[in-house]
Amino acid sequence: MQIKPGIKFKDADSYIAVFPENTQKMLQQLRSIIKKAAPASAEVISYNMPAYKLNGILVYFAGYENHIGFYPTSLPIQVFKEKLTAYKTSKGAIQFSLDEQLPADLIKRIVKFRIEQTQQRLKKNVVKKTFKMQ
Repeated sequence: MQIKPGIKFKDADSYIAVFPENTQKMLQQLRSIIKKAAPASAEVISYNMPAYKLNGILVYFAGYENHIGFYPTSLPIQVFKEKLTAYKTSKGAIQFSLDEQLPADLIKRIVKFRIEQTQQRLKKNVVKKTFKMQ
C-alpha cells in the first residue's frame, strides 16, 4: 500500500482510513499504545503522518505495505538496541512486521524515554535563557 502523491492528511483518522483493514488495526493499536504512554501529548499530522507532540515531537508512525514504521528519533534506538534485535531498524526508525504483534511494553518504554528526553531538553533551554538574561 502506497499513499497517493498529493494527498494531505488532516488528522490520524483520515491517515489510518486509507490502509487495508489489517494495517488499520495495527495502526490503531500503535496509536492507542502511544496515547496511553503519553496521555498529555497532542496528536498532530507532521510530514503527512501521525505524530505526538509534548514539548516537541515525541514520535511519528506510518503504515506501509509490509510493516508499520515507528519513528522515535535516533537516541532511543541506540538506548534500546538490545531490545530491538528482532526488528529492522535504521538511524531513526523501527519497522514492525504486519505479521507479528506489536511489542506494546517496549513501545511504551520508548515513548516514556522520549518524554523524559524532551523534558530534559526543555529544562536545559530554560537554564540557558535564564543565564542569558542575567
